[in-house]
Amino acid sequence: MSARLTALLLTLCASASIAQDKPEPAIQVEQVAPGVHVLYGQAGNIGVSSGSDGVFLIDDQYAAMTPKVLEAVAGILPGAPRFVLNTHWHTDHTGGNENLAQQGSVIVAHDQVRVRMGSEQFSEFFQRKTPASPAKALPVVTFNDSVSLHLNGDELRGIHAPQAHTDGDVFIHFRKANVIHTGDLMFAGMYPFIDLESGGSVDGVIAAVDRMLALADDGTRIIPGHGRVTDRAGLTAYRAMLATTSARMRELVKAGRTEDQILAAKPFADFDASLAWPFITVERYIRILFRDASRAVK
Repeated sequence: MSARLTALLLTLCASASIAQDKPEPAIQVEQVAPGVHVLYGQAGNIGVSSGSDGVFLIDDQYAAMTPKVLEAVAGILPGAPRFVLNTHWHTDHTGGNENLAQQGSVIVAHDQVRVRMGSEQFSEFFQRKTPASPAKALPVVTFNDSVSLHLNGDELRGIHAPQAHTDGDVFIHFRKANVIHTGDLMFAGMYPFIDLESGGSVDGVIAAVDRMLALADDGTRIIPGHGRVTDRAGLTAYRAMLATTSARMRELVKAGRTEDQILAAKPFADFDASLAWPFITVERYIRILFRDASRAVK
């Protein structure tokens, strides 16, 4: 693959606070359980609860996607969403906030989501700035440990996972429907992005996965932040990958290996072919885990 093509693919696939590309022409809708759907689009997966109390969204992708998101939602149940719960601050999950707030949606998120959205963020890892969000895009209801919304015959419980993908992550448990929306605490079938500069850590992600596994059974449907809907077995395999790769990295760091030496050693070769993707390449995943391990073993 040419360097030019590689650069193009990275540009097209960048997410989180890294880039906002042109939207895809359509959104795919999949029913996960009665009254619960997932919308696959250009960015983070959107969860939808619909019923007699209206529509509740989990995340809302980029601002440019709002018309397509609303079109897809209208195909499930007409009417503007009453609530939007952001799983974390990254713009591929919160970019539609301002548009939806202007239509009357109430934005809900963890306290740290409002803090980070309300000020400029800088990623040293990607050497990029994300400007502060407009005031109307900021969550108007925030919480610390957990929040419950009693809607459409179910309790949708948002649970904070500290120092995980970021410092403001929330996963949502549909208690009756037996569905968990993980936000970016899970990337299904791909290496995850762990935003260390936003307070994230590998240990925090693993701890969050353990909490979700404790709530799940063999019938639970798992909506990841990116990738296709999976189940408890898929979440278990994801945890095993995280634990294995992070343990290998910490051993290499303890042994005094440099970042470049570890890159050359290809320590995750047994995972790379199936999990590397244009945004989180083999190199980027190694560099994230190296930085995390360098902090952990001090």
